[in-house]
Amino acid sequence: MAAGTDAVTADPMLPHRRAGQGVPLVLVHGYLGGSAQWSAQIDHLGGSFDVIAPCLPGYGEAPDLPTCDRIDALADAVIALLDDLVIAEFVLLGHSMGGMIAQEIAAKLGNRVSRLILYGTGPVGLLPDRFESIAVSRQRLCADGVEQTARRIAATWFRDGEAANGFALVAQIGAQTSRQAALAGLDAMAHWDGRSALGTLQMPTLVLWGERDRSYSWAQIEVLWKTLPNVQLAVMPGAAHAAHLEKPMLFHAILDDFLGVA
Repeated sequence: MAAGTDAVTADPMLPHRRAGQGVPLVLVHGYLGGSAQWSAQIDHLGGSFDVIAPCLPGYGEAPDLPTCDRIDALADAVIALLDDLVIAEFVLLGHSMGGMIAQEIAAKLGNRVSRLILYGTGPVGLLPDRFESIAVSRQRLCADGVEQTARRIAATWFRDGEAANGFALVAQIGAQTSRQAALAGLDAMAHWDGRSALGTLQMPTLVLWGERDRSYSWAQIEVLWKTLPNVQLAVMPGAAHAAHLEKPMLFHAILDDFLGVA
């Protein structure tokens, strides 16, 4: 097990932050995200878990890595990292597009995933009720570039938009994404549908959602809640898509309860 700070580690597969000791807990970021978004969670959970937060290829500290245009391939990249680190059984948390990746990982690995947390995500990648369509995001990305797109999209992740405390961090992380990864991520989401696998995910699962989330509507959350076999639901009032940055104390309390942290 690892112990220490959450400094970025250069790995043959994916750069990642790792700190703490105990049962491995893997944090998977989403579209225009990166491992740096999890600093508060690594600090909080590192006392009870061996926390591992990878950067997906093309994102965060991995802008030069060849990226993937399918959720399945992104899941394989995370699995390859965990195998490289000799991680057998682990707790898995995925946010946004990372929640789609987490569903794929859980379907592939079965009982290697002891507990699953699906945060601000859904079972369908096309996001029918998103603040804008995937096609519009692609058009605006091509017209405006990654940095401006990251700022514009990040503002939708917070109840208070650009005035939110976490906005600058999320916009900065998003701007590190390669153009190739930003385009490929949109394609990956547009081609993914995980509904057929939901009934096979037998591990205890927490579905966590901010009630003001403009990326994933209640309709998507409800499908997860009603279809997953062993599921709990937590709705964070007054929080949007980046609830872990808007209300970290409440976010941590919900995780602690689900994970049995004293």
